[in-house]
Amino acid sequence: MNYDVVFHVDEMSKWALTLKNVSNLLQQVDKEKTRIEILANSEAVKGYMLLDNIFETDIRQLHAQGVVFVACNNALKALAIDPIELLPFIKVVPAGVLELIERQSEGYAYIKP
Repeated sequence: MNYDVVFHVDEMSKWALTLKNVSNLLQQVDKEKTRIEILANSEAVKGYMLLDNIFETDIRQLHAQGVVFVACNNALKALAIDPIELLPFIKVVPAGVLELIERQSEGYAYIKP
């Protein structure tokens, strides 16, 4: 079976749980038939920063397994974060809310830990 899932994280305190949820999911599904995206907005975009990132190792490992990581540009602007300060594979979208709407309209399951 194919699975398409978007995880939504908007609080820094939810990063560890979100990453664990995604890791657990990947152990249960066929990775070749599964698309997983993590969308961060609000303060959670800080979880994508290059410097002093306690989640970097986990994020890089999940990225290597095909997980797509997305940041909301509106949140980056609000927090005065330049996209150059993010891990290099982070996809920046204009609006996180619109990204969630688009993924759900494509049939992605929505999960907010």
